[in-house]
Amino acid sequence: MNAKPPPKELRQQALEALLEPNPERKVAMAACLCAQSATLLIASDMPPEAFQQPQTLPGCPARPELRSHLDVPKRSPFTTEGLAALLHAVTHIEFNAINLALDAIWRFDGMPHAYYLDWLKVAAEEAQHFSLLRSHLKTMGYDYGDFPAHTGLWDMTEKTRADVLARMALVPRTLEARGLDATPPMQAKLRKVGTPQALRAVEILDIILRDEIGHVAIGNHWYRYLCALRGLDPVANYAVLARQYGAPRLKGPLNLDARRDAGFDEEELALLSHSA
Repeated sequence: MNAKPPPKELRQQALEALLEPNPERKVAMAACLCAQSATLLIASDMPPEAFQQPQTLPGCPARPELRSHLDVPKRSPFTTEGLAALLHAVTHIEFNAINLALDAIWRFDGMPHAYYLDWLKVAAEEAQHFSLLRSHLKTMGYDYGDFPAHTGLWDMTEKTRADVLARMALVPRTLEARGLDATPPMQAKLRKVGTPQALRAVEILDIILRDEIGHVAIGNHWYRYLCALRGLDPVANYAVLARQYGAPRLKGPLNLDARRDAGFDEEELALLSHSA
């Protein structure tokens, strides 16, 4: 009788998906891992050094061309090309969001199993967002890679690679939380454009906003968990981390309702509103 193959290990599989440069395969790998989550082993006690060390992260396709955010041209969404460029920018953010969720899984040891499963769920949902946006781009005659893009989201992921507390503070609950603020004004602009392509984008952004509230909530949960573990005040410590790692300055208006739903308390919202 043949022996059953050993269960797959989540963190190694997440690293393999992170290293995958092909967007279709990366999306499929993230979705497959999430579907198999109940059967996966989680080597939470293994430090990242125990895994095969990647030379370059993350795995990305040859296109889009990556530039500084200052060098990415702005276009009017009232033209077909401009609308496609705007949606391409959001598509690129979602591609990077798949990578940062996968990185959060493999890179940090010593966390509860629920942490790894939370970020696996995030990776699968970000993959779905990327696929929805990419499919919509294709209906407009464009594809992912047709416009230059910037690396802002991954840059902070790289900066916080040595500390899971800094990662939770400054990626999901800072950079991704900015998406909660930016999405309603973007939707309002797209409604003014009023074309079927723009209105379909509004519908996709509704899905993304709903899910991103949950992703930011996951970041808030694990940030507060780690602060409690280390005996730190979450609000005061956030200000320290934001200065230490050069977090971008917050821009208003804030989507206070979405941020409340994502777990920000009133004390922190007051401070954030004052600084925006």
